[in-house]
Parts: sequence; structure tokens; C-alpha cells
Amino acid sequence: MSISQENKEYTFRDYLTYPEDERWEIIDGVPFMQASPTPVHQEVLTELVRQMANYLTDKPCKVFPAPFCVRLPLSTEKNEYEVKNIVEPDISIICDKAKIDDKGCNGAPDMIIEIISPSSIKMDRVVKFNKYEKAGVKEYWIVEPDQKLVSVFVLQINQRYGRTEIYTEDDKITVSIFPDLVIDLIDVFTS
Repeated sequence: MSISQENKEYTFRDYLTYPEDERWEIIDGVPFMQASPTPVHQEVLTELVRQMANYLTDKPCKVFPAPFCVRLPLSTEKNEYEVKNIVEPDISIICDKAKIDDKGCNGAPDMIIEIISPSSIKMDRVVKFNKYEKAGVKEYWIVEPDQKLVSVFVLQINQRYGRTEIYTEDDKITVSIFPDLVIDLIDVFTS
């Protein structure tokens, strides 16, 4: 659900004033309130985070589950408070510690996973896909719990996502940014 006030462009400065018990994102200066996740969504998220966190133990990269603020600044935005794209991906993996501050992540995570619901399909498949590609997110997964599918997009040398790889509940996914990390989807979709 979005709110609008006579063409006002919202920024990270506004985001910081929102109630802490509400989840908001701002896309191109327009705020969107996030729906509460379902139990199935949370089960899928927990298992993905578990597998990834186990792998990342004692490694420089860290996994951050939602709620976790990610700011995607444009080169024209002079300071962090002017940023007009603030997202809360379901899962973010960040390898550059300099991007992490007390407010979340300032810049593109190395990997993002979004777990879609009927209300987020367009946002995750189109709007966020384009934002993540433009920001330089190296790997983007869209997880569909109802269909038990995962679509994987990997940033290519031309800074565009390549051909979509689609996986089902019986598959294992090798994470492109960590070639020795394999996610077993049978565990992710068991519920």
C-alpha cells in the first residue's frame, strides 16, 4: 500500500520518522507499507537464513534477514538523507563491511532474496528487479513459496541480469557468488 501527498518525494529522512513497529519501503520517493509476513513466508525465510548463516560462519560476508534497511543511493543524491530508494529485502548478504552502519546498509548488497506474496509480485518481479539490477546487486533470488519455485538472476559483465534460472523444490542451487555454497530447496520448502 502506498501513500502520497501532492507529489511530495519522500526520502531516507522521512523513512527515519516512521514508527519502528511498521515496515516501510520508499521507491523513487514513494512510500509503501509492507504487509505482515505469513507463517509460510517466515518458515522459508528462516531455513534460507539458516543455511546461508551456517555457511558464512567465520567468513567476511554476513546475512541479514528482514527487517533490515537497505539504501540504494543514486549518484545525484548528495547525502544519505536524500536517498529516495530504501528497501527492506527479506534477506540481504553483504560482504563489504564499509556499507554497514547503525541504520542498515548503504549501497547494494552482494545478494538479495525476496520471498513473494500475492501483494508483492509486481514490486518484486518488476520494480525491485530493476532497482537491484541498476544498483549492482550481484545475485537476486525471487522465492515463490506457493509454487515452490526459485528464480535466480545473476549480474553479468554488462551489468544486466542474465538468463533466469528457475529451480523447483527438488533442486539444489549453487550460489554464484559462493560457488561452494549449495542451498537444498527440499529443506526450504518443507512445511
